[in-house]
Order: sequence, then structure tokens, then C-alpha cells
Amino acid sequence: MRDKELQDKQLQEQSEKVASKDDFPINWIDRISLFLSHTIKYLIPVIVIVMMYEIFMRYVLLKPTLWANELCLWLAGVCYLVGGIYATRLRSHIRIVLLYDWVGRPTQRIFDIISTLIIVLFAAAVIYGGMEDAYRSFINWERFATYWDPPIPATMKPLTLICVFLIAVQSVNNLIIDWRNPKEKQYDPSKELK
Repeated sequence: MRDKELQDKQLQEQSEKVASKDDFPINWIDRISLFLSHTIKYLIPVIVIVMMYEIFMRYVLLKPTLWANELCLWLAGVCYLVGGIYATRLRSHIRIVLLYDWVGRPTQRIFDIISTLIIVLFAAAVIYGGMEDAYRSFINWERFATYWDPPIPATMKPLTLICVFLIAVQSVNNLIIDWRNPKEKQYDPSKELK
């Protein structure tokens, strides 16, 4: 039983280390990403409180709210978008490690360039294609067309473009910072078994 507790403790420590791996160099781009992500994370408890309030009102007092679900949707959308910036900073985005880990560092650098180029091109296409709609939604203060009628489209459409831009900038920043790094496996499943 003692060995099991020790393994559980080691696994917990390892999980915390992986979950908070903020040991990358920090420059002004990283500071923006960290400020946004560490500020927006406080919306999560707000979502929980609003949902608990809605549950209490709906099932205890039998007086459901008209705004709680939409507010939670709105706040969760903001968390999701900004979470993409933070995930990119931590290099925890999707990567096919089977091939990436198998090749040498020069080939990994080529893969890094290709993936960064694809991210930047995707971001440029999304921004170019969505700029007019986001601008129109913001200027007209487009609403959600429900009883509460919050301005979710007016805020989320421009925020989407801003976050996509910041993800692309963070990706380029990561490429520059990681360029001189020696070869290392991003994911090693054997570490999870120890």
C-alpha cells in the first residue's frame, strides 16, 4: 500500500509539473499571452457560480433565469479563445509526435517551419475572411437575438480575430525561441509509467 501511495504522489507531482510547464523564456510576446491567459482564467469560477445560481433558481425556487446560460456561453467562449493562445505558448497544441520524435533536429526544424507557416497562413485567411463581418457586428453592436439579447456576436467575432492573430504571433515567437534548442521529445509516454 505504501508503494501505491508513493506512486500516486509521484504521478501527482509529475502531472503538476507538466500542467504548469512555464519554463520557456519570456519576452514581450509571452508577457501578453501570459497576462491575457492568467487574467481570463478568473472567468472560470464566475461561470461556476453563475451555473450554481441558475441550478438553485431553477430546481429549488422553480424560477429559472433567462440570462445565466447565455452569460456562461459568452464567458466560456472567451476562455476557449484565450486558452488557444496559452496552449500555443506552452507548445501543447496538436503535433504528430510519432514522426516528429523519430527524425533528427534539422528535420524537426523543417517541420517547425512548415507548421508555423501553415498557422500563419490560416490566421491570415481567417482574419482576411472575417474582418468585414467582425467589423460590421461590432459597429452595429450585433446582439444574440434572444430574450436577454446580449451582444455576444459583437464581442466574440472581433475577439476571435484578435486571438487568431495572437496565436500566429505566438507560433512565430515559439519558432524563434526553439530554433537553437537541441532535439528533445515533446511527449514521452514512458514518463507516465514511472
